Amino acid sequence: MAARRAELDQQVADLAARRAELAEVVRERAERLAAARGEFADVVARRAHLLDLADALAALAQRRDAVADCAERLAEQRVEASRLAAEAGFADVAEAVAAAREEAAVAELEQRVRRVDDVRAAAEAVLAEPELAEVDPAEEVDVEGAEQRFREADQAARRASAELAAARERAARTGALAGKLRAAWAELEPVEAEYAELHALTDVINGMGQNTRSMTLRTYVLAARLEEVAVAASARLERMSQGRYRFVHSTEAGPRGTRGGLGLDVLDDYSGQRRPAKTLSGGESFLASLALALGLADVVGAGAVLDTLFIDEGFGTLDADTLDLVMTTLDELREGGRVVGLVSHVEELRQRIPTRLRVRKARTGSTLQLVTG
Repeated sequence: MAARRAELDQQVADLAARRAELAEVVRERAERLAAARGEFADVVARRAHLLDLADALAALAQRRDAVADCAERLAEQRVEASRLAAEAGFADVAEAVAAAREEAAVAELEQRVRRVDDVRAAAEAVLAEPELAEVDPAEEVDVEGAEQRFREADQAARRASAELAAARERAARTGALAGKLRAAWAELEPVEAEYAELHALTDVINGMGQNTRSMTLRTYVLAARLEEVAVAASARLERMSQGRYRFVHSTEAGPRGTRGGLGLDVLDDYSGQRRPAKTLSGGESFLASLALALGLADVVGAGAVLDTLFIDEGFGTLDADTLDLVMTTLDELREGGRVVGLVSHVEELRQRIPTRLRVRKARTGSTLQLVTG
């Protein structure tokens, strides 16, 4: 047991020594790692930094070599630019750069050069013409006058060109309007034909145009009815005038160009001639008016009943025989069922009228008195 214990103690002592050596090694290596890490978090970070730094230094070396090459090439280019500027006639490169032009300016200058060459070629061609062979070069030519005439001719040509363009534009507009007008005419042609027909009919209705009687449609209708009235009135007028007078419808135009169609003349059987109704005497005019009124009543009565007739005055101009004839005619009307009212101051009528309505005047006013028998 003692031997075993001694052996174990020896092993413990060996292990403690070994442990001390390892602790020293760990301490030394920790110091070395701390020194190797420096200000970085660990050695790996410092290693990565050092590798990046090495790459940067290598790139810097390459850039320095490239800068040296560029500087060498720049020096060569400056020498070449100075040589080319001198060959072009410039004092230095700066003067050559100042004289440089953009591509558009260069193109414009080249175009101007070409125009000058063209003008020169044209002038040389003119000078080479046979007509100018004998022209004295010392002779002075009125260039200013020619230029003035050229300017005037050019202005006249410009005005003429503008007028021509305006005329062509007007011609184009006129052509377009003419086409529209022809289309409108074609469209209006049936309307105008209908209008012409209606216009002619209107003229006829209004007593114009082809209307040879110069009578309006209204006048024509009234004239036709007046002719019927004249026929009916003539029968009564002949009876009241004892066969002397009868009415004749007149279509003659009136005075001062007034249209006719509604006139009535009187045919005098004693003379056999027509005479205007205004040439009748007072009594004859009354008879004519009464006959017309009765004739109108007869014509109108064909479509309506006129059972009442009033006659105001006019009896004082009649002689006794004519008055008897008029009263006989009125009695016949009354016996036929019509009511005939007479307004008159003739005393003789009072005896022949069975029923009378007398008006009496007084200071207090007028009064009516009904008298029968």
